[in-house]
Amino acid sequence: MQWDYLHFGGNLFLFLKGCIIVFIYKLTKDATPEEMKEAGLGEHYANHDGALFYSNAAGVPWTASYIAAKGDPIADLYEDIAAEEKARATYQWIINMSDDPDLNDSLSFLREREIIHSQRFREAVEILKEERDRKKIF
Repeated sequence: MQWDYLHFGGNLFLFLKGCIIVFIYKLTKDATPEEMKEAGLGEHYANHDGALFYSNAAGVPWTASYIAAKGDPIADLYEDIAAEEKARATYQWIINMSDDPDLNDSLSFLREREIIHSQRFREAVEILKEERDRKKIF
């Protein structure tokens, strides 16, 4: 079961990363250096031109330490639930700042996916707890 969640999580991460890359590319592909500066992306432009550089909203570069795994399925699922909820909140905050209806539609879809994933992970935690607490006779 752990492998299934690891496989699912890895594929999901790559899919969502791809979505965000497309959004950012579409929003900045024709931007001039002046527009990048006006949008608060002057430092990014100075360091990376139009290249996508993985960082959070504060400009802190992405690192693999953001991915946490304990090796205990229940603990790992709680980590996954927290990640889904953080992503859901982030999508909502971006929607709140955006006036682009196409971007907002895409982000709304992704936000709803995060809610469903969180619910499925919560269900999996309950199944694992039932199995953990079941008396085993050998």
